[in-house]
Amino acid sequence: MKSKTRIPLAVALTSAAAGAGLWMAGIGLTAADHLDPPSRTDPAQDSTPDRAADIADIYAWHTDTEVNLVLTFAGPQATTAPATYDPDVLYTINLSNSGPRTTPDLPIQIRFGRGSGADEFGVQVSGLPGVGGTIEGAVETDLTKDGVRVRAGLFDDPFFFDLQGFRETASTGKLSFNPNRDFFAGQNLTAVVISIPRNRIENGANLVDVWATTSRFGGQL
Repeated sequence: MKSKTRIPLAVALTSAAAGAGLWMAGIGLTAADHLDPPSRTDPAQDSTPDRAADIADIYAWHTDTEVNLVLTFAGPQATTAPATYDPDVLYTINLSNSGPRTTPDLPIQIRFGRGSGADEFGVQVSGLPGVGGTIEGAVETDLTKDGVRVRAGLFDDPFFFDLQGFRETASTGKLSFNPNRDFFAGQNLTAVVISIPRNRIENGANLVDVWATTSRFGGQL
């Protein structure tokens, strides 16, 4: 099995954070992973793209009481298309709250399973700090247990990016981005949203690093 990607987001739980991912002055981050690697996930390069294992973004932010995590994948797609639930893909949201900062101190694992009907699916989330056992139930449903909330389902793609401007910039070398042009507007993807009490994540003044991976059972991506 092969890890799909790693997205480090340096998070200071004592500072405000908002937007697509988290940022701190002086600390770089990478927040997007749509259609990457192209040879495996981009329909323009692969006639059978592995959409289910294609991470789109990992978002993380906090309030005074909670840490919110959002893992998006299998996008972008038309609003007429259904959500993507593949029982053979393992999704992991890794959190590191101590040194070394690349160690997944709190790995949260997500899997989907089929229900009794053709279009019925459930989600199972394990490794949630402070939760006895797993949180599991139907998708498109708010699930709660031991103070943690989970929802998996179809969402509007929250990522904002001018893909045309990026391609023109790469082609001509002239900055061509338009802040009013969003390639992802009006498109959907599948996401898992998790809210965890903040005191179960923070570890003193340590930064919290967040990244995500996907692994396909039965073979490499």
